[in-house]
Amino acid sequence: MEFEERRKILIDSLKVNRISDRVLDAMMRVPRHFFVPEELQDSAYIDLPLPIGHNQTISAPHMVAIMCELLEISKGMKILEVGSGSGYNAAVMAELVGDEGHIYTVERIPDLAYFAEKNLEKAGYRNVTVLQDDGSCGLTEHAPYERISVTSAAPDVPRPLIEQLAAEGIMVIPVGNDEQQLVVVRKDSEGNVSYKGWGAVIFVPLIGKYGY
Repeated sequence: MEFEERRKILIDSLKVNRISDRVLDAMMRVPRHFFVPEELQDSAYIDLPLPIGHNQTISAPHMVAIMCELLEISKGMKILEVGSGSGYNAAVMAELVGDEGHIYTVERIPDLAYFAEKNLEKAGYRNVTVLQDDGSCGLTEHAPYERISVTSAAPDVPRPLIEQLAAEGIMVIPVGNDEQQLVVVRKDSEGNVSYKGWGAVIFVPLIGKYGY
């Protein structure tokens, strides 16, 4: 079975999660097999997280879809991603923001930052910038961000990320250690911040100054 056919079967299976057609269409355009190690390409369209080295994983497709849905991404947005991994989540968000938007994604592990950059380049994404740094501190030089996506679990929502979130912005972040909760953080037009738990999740820990 060809990769595109497998991808269509996967995307169809995600509809039970009440994911919008816009997010599903974006995921259909991203070749996930470009973003996994070569020896795992046959498993790229199974709805599971997969190892990408350095004790890190590429998130399961349903979780990528849910996080993108919760972020309410529109064309032209500037987004910060903390934890590039293999670059797959950034690619999906890049499809959602379009050429007029931009994704800044920060990865602490040099080999993975390089892996993500090469994968995104191979897939043809030019609206994504990969940086190697401590993502728990955010990325002040391009702040504020209309959306922030954090792909590893923090002990609490890092203060720098709250500060770098734009007014009327949304951040989605897993919080907790043994029991993790996906949290949706919203900042209103006056800078007031609210937090709402979405549900239980399992992510690798956020390592860094404001992580574990």
